[in-house]
Amino acid sequence: MTAEQTVEVGQRKRVLESVSSDHPRLIVLSEQLHANPELGWQEHQAAAWTAEYLTSLGFEVEKEYLGFATAIRAVFGTGSRRVGLMAEYDALPGLGHACGHNIITAISCGAAAALAEFADERDLTVEVYGTPAEEGGGGKIELLKRGAFQGLDLAMMAHPSPVDSADARPYAVAHSHIEFQGKSAHAAAYPEMGVNANDAFVVAQVALGLLRQQLPSGTRVHGIQTRGGEAPNAIPEKTEGRWYVRAETLADLEGLEERVYRCFEAGALASGCELSITPESEPYSEFQTDQRALALYVQHAESLGRDFNVPPEQATMNRASTDMGNVSQVVPAIHPYIGLGCFPAANHQPSFEAHCVGEAANQAIYDGAAALALTALDYLA
Repeated sequence: MTAEQTVEVGQRKRVLESVSSDHPRLIVLSEQLHANPELGWQEHQAAAWTAEYLTSLGFEVEKEYLGFATAIRAVFGTGSRRVGLMAEYDALPGLGHACGHNIITAISCGAAAALAEFADERDLTVEVYGTPAEEGGGGKIELLKRGAFQGLDLAMMAHPSPVDSADARPYAVAHSHIEFQGKSAHAAAYPEMGVNANDAFVVAQVALGLLRQQLPSGTRVHGIQTRGGEAPNAIPEKTEGRWYVRAETLADLEGLEERVYRCFEAGALASGCELSITPESEPYSEFQTDQRALALYVQHAESLGRDFNVPPEQATMNRASTDMGNVSQVVPAIHPYIGLGCFPAANHQPSFEAHCVGEAANQAIYDGAAALALTALDYLA
């Protein structure tokens, strides 16, 4: 994977100087987001702080973009070549910023600031999208449905990870809310009068465990029960859960979902409960990487000291799912992972959340912003 760099020495110096100048403020933004985690579709402070930062750089910021309260779009320049940088800022329930979205926002803002200095001479329009609800809510998919990202020449972001990993290979994923409705009764006095909704979940999970023996490689089925009953002496009348089904592609996912749903149907049939399965978002797609842009990113990241030669078992974060995959089906896109040097602490662990601020996180902000900006200048030359 190779690509020819065209950024001149003087232009590279300007990019690095811009990122260096903004770096202290980018760190403040990242730490501010990290200390105030907000869940998907509730990122009101995060959106406001990101908008404030970009406004201070001269970007024209549209809040409540396309009708979504926590989405923003910031634009600098009027050139014919359009580059879009994604700022994810939602946190995880109970884990805060254990996926490092605070770093993503800072990286994208820093790259956008550096690119803005070239807007006139390089015929650029620089756009930053504050995208809500990546962690299961499909914010970018909802934005796509209302016309966002259309016509971009390149869409970019860099995602924190334990180690550097260039190529995004996320699973396609479907997110579903599961509900069993039964009938409550006294568990000691009148158990025969109840319809046990918790039993339905137990049967379904046993069926799912057996199904995994026959699932093809490259698939994942996992979830949690979020409501199991109200009291031990009452037959559970209602139980709920959230379930994810992942496969290599959307096409593979469609067939797999049917098999998984039959397990939940088995729970309903055995217990006598009513089953309701509701999508939490539209499915996330597999990723279509623009290889020329990614090759440029790798070269520029390596020139900043990044090392992509890591053991395969340490570079598995690139198998996570993202709604950026859906964006990549519409416009050229890259989604590299930028390492914090903290393996075995990994995404969605409390230990990783602790690494998303501090020296390594701050270095990732600098390197990611510079590498993305240099990549865009090369790619759009």
